[in-house]
Amino acid sequence: MLICTNKTYSFSNKNGYFCTLSFMLISIHPDNPQPRQLSQVKACLESGGIIAYPTDTIYGLGCDIFHPEAIEKICAIKKVNPEKANLSFICSDLSDLSLYAKAIDNSLFRILKKALPGPFTFILPASKQVPKLVQSKKKTIGLRIPDNNIARSIIKTLGHPILSASFPGDTIEDYTDPEIIYEHWGNQIDMVVDGGIGGMVPSTVVDCTGENYEVIRQGLGVWDY
Repeated sequence: MLICTNKTYSFSNKNGYFCTLSFMLISIHPDNPQPRQLSQVKACLESGGIIAYPTDTIYGLGCDIFHPEAIEKICAIKKVNPEKANLSFICSDLSDLSLYAKAIDNSLFRILKKALPGPFTFILPASKQVPKLVQSKKKTIGLRIPDNNIARSIIKTLGHPILSASFPGDTIEDYTDPEIIYEHWGNQIDMVVDGGIGGMVPSTVVDCTGENYEVIRQGLGVWDY
């Protein structure tokens, strides 16, 4: 399903032709995301667009981590300062840890390897590769690898993590149905990736910057490590 708006993005199709499309709501198969559709999402992100996309918990707001204007737009939607926005990176696998987080010890790596992909966000010391606009005042970053094939396929197609944030407000029900997201937020975001009905419980957030790891938000993930 494709709902068109006046937004246009360019991409190369499977035959190598350069195409320009207008779209807003795009449905992607959760088990078998098609390269053509993923290329459309990539084009939106590379153009500085804001997407709503599915995860293994609730739908999130996402953008390219290397587009400061897009990051600022997400913060404007949430009505928060970027340094106070609790923004996270959505990664495709643990290989991104070496780029965007400072060196971690073997015991923590074993925990991450066991817990991810899964409904956790881990707060870790940010490396120099993390854009300053995204880092907290403590120079930390939230890293997440969702157990959702669409989200991970988008990141693999893009070639680097996307920035992620929750929708503003407490009415989670409004962020489970992609068509409702489209109706409510279509004038503020550029694309809604329809991966089916989403969950209603956010990820569990674990602060791993101290000697003792601390759950600072209990969510869907059960922390028993």
